[in-house]
Amino acid sequence: MGNGSAAERGHGPAGLCQQERGARADRAAAGVLTLAGVPIGHPEDAPARLAEELGSADVIAAEDTRRVRRLAATLGVQLTGRVVSYYDVVEARRAAELVAELQAGRNVLVVTDAGMPAISDPGYRLVVAAAAAGIRVTAVPGPSAVTTALAVSGLPTDRFCFEGFPPRKDRERERRFADLAADTRTQVFFESPRRLAKTLEELRRSHGDDRAAVVCRELTKVHEEIKRGTLAELAAWADPENPVHPPGSGGVRGEITLVVAGVSRAAAKAAARETAREARRAARRSALTGDSALTGDSALTGDSALTGDSALTGDRVLTGDGALTGSEAVPGEPPAAGRRARERQRRR
Repeated sequence: MGNGSAAERGHGPAGLCQQERGARADRAAAGVLTLAGVPIGHPEDAPARLAEELGSADVIAAEDTRRVRRLAATLGVQLTGRVVSYYDVVEARRAAELVAELQAGRNVLVVTDAGMPAISDPGYRLVVAAAAAGIRVTAVPGPSAVTTALAVSGLPTDRFCFEGFPPRKDRERERRFADLAADTRTQVFFESPRRLAKTLEELRRSHGDDRAAVVCRELTKVHEEIKRGTLAELAAWADPENPVHPPGSGGVRGEITLVVAGVSRAAAKAAARETAREARRAARRSALTGDSALTGDSALTGDSALTGDSALTGDRVLTGDGALTGSEAVPGEPPAAGRRARERQRRR
């Protein structure tokens, strides 16, 4: 007995349409993943939609559950959904659990302590997993320390790169900063206040004493500070031993965003020209060394070198008279000098 038509078995055009309708129905039944920007300072900076999303989400994945509860209270929002922790240590494991919640039809809201999720904060892995599962991903735009610091820095904003937190390992940091030293784009970093002085000193060595930079501390908060100067000046300012810092404070404190100017385009072009010139010089030097290099008074060294008065040494030797001697002399042929002498005799 047959097993029904191809369409009835789910194959063929009709079967494909049924599968597509089923997939669309599954996506429609799935929840929505929302990434919400959180104020980096004043709660009043929260977008209006944030309060709405906090109050309606089925699951709230928060970097710090205590902070999100305080934020909700400040905004006058009653959290009705389940609040779960979602920080860097548990991010990978929690992502699979949250995708399961989304596939079950529950809406998930992701918030961090400050700023936008997935920007040097948890969120990236969850977005990748949700997108792979065909789940809708959206966002509630909000404040970002990256663009805020860039805007107030006074450094070029037409092209910039965000580097997040610099690597902690010394060699990795050295390589990263060396690569960025020749970059013409403005560079934005996050940094721990405990490592700020070290980072500024390392940037001073890689980028140069006179490179312009700005340290943005506690952006939008009560104790906000924007410190501008060269890398050398800022490194000296951030030194924990600098008397400008209160005794025992350990130096600069608070949330830090660092903005560093890119190398000037004129300097970048000059460096490129110098690199090209050095490459040409190296190529010429390479061509003059080895077995075919000229040595002494323009003599070639090696088995086929010219020595003395332009005579060849080795098996193919020109004698002082210009005659071939050795294994490559042609038998039966008079030396060249003898031939020339006989030709002169005939002409006389």
